[in-house]
Amino acid sequence: MKFRPLHDRVVIKRIECDEKTAGGIIIPDTAKEKPQEGEVVAVGSGIRDEAGKVTALDVKVGDKVLFGKWSGTEVKLDGTDYIIMKESDIMGVIEGTSCCKKGSCKSKK
Repeated sequence: MKFRPLHDRVVIKRIECDEKTAGGIIIPDTAKEKPQEGEVVAVGSGIRDEAGKVTALDVKVGDKVLFGKWSGTEVKLDGTDYIIMKESDIMGVIEGTSCCKKGSCKSKK
């Protein structure tokens, strides 16, 4: 991907989990809610304060993050779905294991 977000914007690729019920029934994609977890794939240079100084963002490429259900704008770049949002729409960075159950996460293609 050759895309660089501006200022305090972040490009995120959703992470999906393989969802099964306790009885082993696989939930189809049409019945699932979109995941609110993703991986940061690009970040802007930062936001300028009133004095003109650029303040770097807290997230970096490769971070796993949680974001709001209706956050950002969905775009398709090079055939892959991404979300572009402001850093302030990100709720937090996931450290350690993912929020997905049983570690069955995969990047959405």
